[in-house]
Order: sequence, then structure tokens, then C-alpha cells
Amino acid sequence: MGSPTNAFAFLIETVFHLYLVVILLRVLLEASRADFYNPVVQVLVRLTDPLLRPLGKLVPNVGRINTAGVIALYVVQLISLFILVGVAGQTPDPMVLALLALLRLMRMLLVLYMILIVIGVILSWVGHGVRHPIVPLIFQLTDPVLEPIRRVLPNLGGIDLSPLVAIIGIQFLIILMGL
Repeated sequence: MGSPTNAFAFLIETVFHLYLVVILLRVLLEASRADFYNPVVQVLVRLTDPLLRPLGKLVPNVGRINTAGVIALYVVQLISLFILVGVAGQTPDPMVLALLALLRLMRMLLVLYMILIVIGVILSWVGHGVRHPIVPLIFQLTDPVLEPIRRVLPNLGGIDLSPLVAIIGIQFLIILMGL
């Protein structure tokens, strides 16, 4: 039988994780210069503006990177870890949680890219007629990762192995970093 502590920890972690994914997607879409008028981007902006707009006034962007978004990602992840440790009734070690927050964000980024690449592969097989606004965003997000690999791989006559190489590379990084 589950405990109320585990149930609350699950709920807290899920809500924070979903919001972190939304912030991360916004940061990545801004970095890839996605179409701002895309309805999916508009939803992400509406969900993240209450946090990122005030922070963005204090912290300027660095090139195409939304620095306020990166800071918000880290702070929100850190807050979620402090809350989870508190719910578990443990005493938080700030240095350990600071490192853990960074590692969890790196893992989230890698897993998100792996999922987006798999979705992109599936869409390339069956989704040529799909006109949903999320479809171009998936390719805009994955192209910066896949294009350098495509330049290195030999042309195999219409067979693109770059997603496979990228997924293997992402899995390697996850395992190497112990994430």
C-alpha cells in the first residue's frame, strides 16, 4: 500500500517536471528561432511568461539563448528538489541539491531530444500529410542536432541514419554521465 508521502512526492514532482519541460521547450524553440506565431509556441509563451518576462528584464539574452529561461529552469528544478526533500522529511544538503538539479536538467534535455527525434522519425514515415502546428516545430528542434551528423554520414540514397546515430549518442551520454 502506498503512503501519502509518496503520493504527494509523485504529484509535486510531476507538476514541477511538466512545467520544467514547458520552460525547456520555450528556451529551445527560441534558440532555434521557431515561428513565434505558431499556436503551440503561443501556448508555451503564455504558460511561461509570468515567470520569464520579469526575469528577462533583469537578465539579458546571450545570443539566441534565453538566459532568463535557463536560470528559471535551474531555480525551478532546485525548488522542486528542496520541496521533495522536505516532503520526505530529510534535511537538504544545498550543494548536493545544486548538483542534482543540474544533472536532472541535463538528463531532461537529453531525454526530450531523444523523444523528439523518435517522433520526428515516425512523422517522416507517416506524417507527410499531417498539418498540425507541432509538426514543423519538431523538425525545427531536432534539425540543429541532426544536421551536423548528416554532414558527416555518407549519403545512403534516401535513408537517413542521423536519427539513429543521434539516439545512440544521447544514450551514450546518459550512461556516461550516470544520469
